[in-house]
Amino acid sequence: MAHNEAVDVVLVGAGIMSATLAVLLKELDPAIKLEVVELMDSGAAESSNPWNNAGTGHAGLCELNYTPQAADGTVDIKKAVHINTQFEVSKQFWSYLTKKSTFGSCKTFISPVPHLSFVQNDDGVSFLKERFKTLSKHHAFSDMEYTEDKATMAEWMPLMMPGRPADEVVAATRVMNGTDVNFGALTNQLLKHLTSAPDAQVKYCKRVTGLKRNGSGWTVSIKDVNSGNSREVDAKFVFLGAGGAALPLLQASGIEESKGFGGFPISGQWLRCDNPEVVKHHQAKVYSQAAVGSPPMSVPHLDTRVVDGKKSLLFGPYAGFTTKFLKHGSFMDLPMSVRAGNIGPMLAVAKNNMDLTKYLVSEVMQSMEQRLDSLRRFYPEAKAEDWRLEVAGQRVQIIKKDPKKGGVLQFGTELVASKDGTLAALLGASPGASVTVSIMLELIEKCFPNKTSGEWAAKLAEIFPAREKVLETDAALYRKINVQNNVALELVEASNETESYA
Repeated sequence: MAHNEAVDVVLVGAGIMSATLAVLLKELDPAIKLEVVELMDSGAAESSNPWNNAGTGHAGLCELNYTPQAADGTVDIKKAVHINTQFEVSKQFWSYLTKKSTFGSCKTFISPVPHLSFVQNDDGVSFLKERFKTLSKHHAFSDMEYTEDKATMAEWMPLMMPGRPADEVVAATRVMNGTDVNFGALTNQLLKHLTSAPDAQVKYCKRVTGLKRNGSGWTVSIKDVNSGNSREVDAKFVFLGAGGAALPLLQASGIEESKGFGGFPISGQWLRCDNPEVVKHHQAKVYSQAAVGSPPMSVPHLDTRVVDGKKSLLFGPYAGFTTKFLKHGSFMDLPMSVRAGNIGPMLAVAKNNMDLTKYLVSEVMQSMEQRLDSLRRFYPEAKAEDWRLEVAGQRVQIIKKDPKKGGVLQFGTELVASKDGTLAALLGASPGASVTVSIMLELIEKCFPNKTSGEWAAKLAEIFPAREKVLETDAALYRKINVQNNVALELVEASNETESYA
């Protein structure tokens, strides 16, 4: 009887998550043998594709939903600070890789773009003022600027101020050192770098059709979508990083930890402008507040995007609904994901989130004219002929059991790992890609605890001189790491920054 091929690690999905984990593992143990399996014919074809996400290097600089306001008016900045330091951890990893000849240039995937927050009406302004007051005291946000002056705002965001009523109450904050990240280019650079090493393969047009335990690891059944041929691979560790397809695979594994999880697919759409005359007047990512009654993922923003060296503008997102778990998936994905263990939480979420369902249906039914109306809240003089609709990627929000409500819908990411550490999956969406490195470090510490505290510890310390916890509290170290990252990633001129820091 023929033996199955054996590897140390199988990673399902060739997006930013698997690409990051694979490269990290290979750095920590160059002898590790791993295989990435991807259904599409290229890497980053789903959520990591640059047109399927906003490309915001999420660092808590402009996203108002990361700083909730309490009833007494105080603003909680914990989440913004945490996401900011997680992004610095991602930048440390990318900075480390730029020193390697096989990694290529950082210019292809990361660009400096200011991050702004923009609010309208008295409530919005008092919230933004309080947010600025609280955030700017923290070293990660000490460069933030605040203004209610319309002339200043016209300099910061020239497209957005003309055509507004003279008596409109508005305010904005700005942080100059924000970024735009092309996660598709980054993913493909990581994959190319990975396959330049021995014993690391990326195989495209392959579907994982089965997962079963075999003693100390897993047997993964893989089918070639073109030829129909199947093969089985034995792996000591399996990572399910296949975006929306991670949930059905996690369910197929049968691990205890997968019970009770469900998925709620939400699709996105953007308005996109490639007219260079318009694009050149907006050099920023500007986030505002979600309309009353809208879910947090609907926060409107007008973004500079830099994809393959060319600038465009994106406005959105407009939510949509389909039962597919992937953009290239099947309408049967949602019904097929229902299990005895998750039907309770899924029904509870359906009952408790009727407003969300109504919102999604209304978003899907919108006409182009209605979408342009939302855009004109940001950019009053927008012309219809400059904008077209772009369908973004699918996001599968997590549904999980909740002792009080039966089930809750969670807007975020969740790492699910088997007790023995042989299988892990990543579920959920934002801030996703920006904090991938932190999430993958958490996975490595969870699934390979002896190695991270033992033989891998020195290498981890070399790649990551400062992790989130320290960066949150040590201002001098934060500034030093931030400057090093920004210089290494060519986001600033080396001489200016290092002098101003010194």
